Amino acid sequence: MNSKESIYKFIICGTDTDIGKTLISSFFVRGLNSYYWKPIQSGIETQTDSKTVEKLARVSRDKIIKEAYVFTKPLSPHWAAEIDKKIINFDILRLPKVKGSLVVETAGGLMVPITRNFLQIDQIKQWNLPVILVCKSSLGTLNHTLLSIEALKRRNIEILGLVVNGEKHLDNPKTLVEFSGIPLIAEFPYIRKIDSNNFDILWKELEIQDKLLSLFKLKK
Repeated sequence: MNSKESIYKFIICGTDTDIGKTLISSFFVRGLNSYYWKPIQSGIETQTDSKTVEKLARVSRDKIIKEAYVFTKPLSPHWAAEIDKKIINFDILRLPKVKGSLVVETAGGLMVPITRNFLQIDQIKQWNLPVILVCKSSLGTLNHTLLSIEALKRRNIEILGLVVNGEKHLDNPKTLVEFSGIPLIAEFPYIRKIDSNNFDILWKELEIQDKLLSLFKLKK
């Protein structure tokens, strides 16, 4: 892909855990040949999300920025940190300075606590980057997604757009746009074989480059 003309920096968050944030992050990292940062990784039973993105996006290893924190248990960061007897220092969670595009993937949903008195959404507000919200296509997404959008809007966090992930639904994407006024960037389909080649095909089919260009122009 040829995505070197423009530089984009944004945050990938989800309406729930296991919503497909890492898959979608890999897709954008591949398409933009961008840097990737997962500040907090909770759970190391399998490979980390950073390793997954490196494998799926097939970008150079230097594009995968080291996590600020890696916790043993797949739990909310505040509790995972306590179990590992670690204290989260917010200075370490400052955005990395990179020469190029940057995709930041959050841990869990918006209201997941990072500490006992600080939520994930509070950190997103401090980073001051636009958000791409990943939501599922199936039953339950209307409530979860509209609540997430309401929480982001209440804090004046810019929402770049939605990515609906999963089997195609005939009404949910349309309804989400109608009620929220947030643009739909893509309906990301279920794909049997997840690899960089299929990412490349989808990137062109879904016209992601043009959509990002338009959305970032609008925000200026």
